[in-house]
Amino acid sequence: MSVVPVVVFACGNPSRGDDALGPLLLDQLQIWLDEEGLADGFELISDFQWQVEHALDLVGRRLALFVDAGQQTPAPFAFRQVQARDSTITGTHALSPEAVLSVLARISQQPVPPAFVLCVAGASFELGDGLSAAAARNADCAFELLKNLCRVSRFDAWQVKVSDQEAKGAPSPQA
Repeated sequence: MSVVPVVVFACGNPSRGDDALGPLLLDQLQIWLDEEGLADGFELISDFQWQVEHALDLVGRRLALFVDAGQQTPAPFAFRQVQARDSTITGTHALSPEAVLSVLARISQQPVPPAFVLCVAGASFELGDGLSAAAARNADCAFELLKNLCRVSRFDAWQVKVSDQEAKGAPSPQA
């Protein structure tokens, strides 16, 4: 069984306002990948939270992308590279992308793929809220980046996008 080269994870709760950004972007991305004939190169995985089991989804990948909404993220989004972080994991749910990468490094001889985070600025995360107007605008900007990343799904091309964001002076907050 062959593994597709790029995995895109999205997490969020569609019932909590702007927390739905990750799953909404993933749904939109799937449609676009199908239309562009690029879907065979990507596996898209959506969940409420990143968990230890997601480490297994990284095995054999060339690139990984984690998409989430952020409460204190500068608009419209932050895009950064992440690496496995050698730290104690105290639970099995609600892991950071760095912790998911760390799990793979601990349980497998497989190399940890280069990984990136796309954190989209959200404003309202209350249970029962819909997507805010600001988050919808930020999602549109983030989707343009997603399309660019998927058109050229190479580590060096993604690093250039990180460098471009850093050159604009955008900080790299946690998701």
